[in-house]
Amino acid sequence: MRANTRLFMVDFSNTEIAFKSKSDGDLRRAWFLFKTVANPSFVEFGKGLVSLSLKLKLPVKWLIRKTVFNQFCGGVDIDDCKPVINQMHQFGVMSILDYSAEGNESEADFDKTVAITLETIRFGNVNKSVPLSVFKPTGVGRFALYEKVNSGEPLSTDEQAEWDRVRDRFYKIVKTAYDVNASVMVDAEESWIQAAIDELVRELMMAYNKERAVVYNTLQMYRWDRLQYLKDSFDHAAEHGYYLGVKLVRGAYMEKERARAVDKGYIDPIQLDKAATDSDYNDALDFVMARLDKMRLVAGTHNDESSRFLMQLLEKHNIAPSDRRVFFSQLFGMSDHLSFNLAAAGYNVVKYLPFGPVAEVMPYLFRRAEENTSVAGQTGRELALITKEIQRRRNAR
Repeated sequence: MRANTRLFMVDFSNTEIAFKSKSDGDLRRAWFLFKTVANPSFVEFGKGLVSLSLKLKLPVKWLIRKTVFNQFCGGVDIDDCKPVINQMHQFGVMSILDYSAEGNESEADFDKTVAITLETIRFGNVNKSVPLSVFKPTGVGRFALYEKVNSGEPLSTDEQAEWDRVRDRFYKIVKTAYDVNASVMVDAEESWIQAAIDELVRELMMAYNKERAVVYNTLQMYRWDRLQYLKDSFDHAAEHGYYLGVKLVRGAYMEKERARAVDKGYIDPIQLDKAATDSDYNDALDFVMARLDKMRLVAGTHNDESSRFLMQLLEKHNIAPSDRRVFFSQLFGMSDHLSFNLAAAGYNVVKYLPFGPVAEVMPYLFRRAEENTSVAGQTGRELALITKEIQRRRNAR
């Protein structure tokens, strides 16, 4: 089969393939949830009500588990995620186990995150369905500490010892991935702590990416400086002889970033509009794909055009869809029309599969709800596709 024929065969509107792994009940739940998050006022009200209920220890976890949790999370722990991982893999879609408990800032919590991340790495090492691991920097260190390091302020003796522990946690995770021949991604954070993370990840790449891409950094392309940073990072990697692993995303903190820039009186780090973000995202894809001999890519996108563009780049550079140097990536519970149709055509697709105790992943779930409310057209698209598949199944009976 010629590569250009494959491009035309992938129909992102094919809901039969997109939702083949979903039961009728799964589709009804998804329809209800996306219909709910289409209402910003209801999302805000629900967020407050759930937070209060959990604080008062009211018995609402079962309801959360049966609804929004099961839509966007794989389970409460790795074992709980296995049925979801196996089910998706039947249709060619792989998983990235993402421990998504947030809001805890004790040293014990940071060490727990490291221990669970190491479990995901080892689990992936013996499961072809889990080709990559990931961790969030603020899951292994205090936000305020990153902020202070990022600003270049001098650290106290205690803070320096704390920062050394954060670095040790990064190194422990990446070395484990290196030792078992795995790869791990470092998630992106807010712009005012990202430089400290970038510097640490670059240090790790220089140490562990000499032979292959063990560690990947995440670039949020809704920042107007990230395309140049990508190019500078490639130059640094070429000069120092290591592979540059990158995950490209559009971004997750736009409203917060804009508000802080206004409040603090500095230049807004966010692109002027979505068109500029889309342009930089696709330019970044183009840049990476032209240098894939020394770069590795995870394309995190829920955008049809960017997905199609990456398919075209694979064809342009005569790279097989199954080439493991390139992965398409989406979040679990969203954009199945991309994930499952791409996988059915032979492309490498991974779903971020968040997991963790119900109460501890609520900040993540609130972000998913708010993102679907704020991103223009996203909820409407999900609803339209789910409705189409429900109707198709009715007609087929």
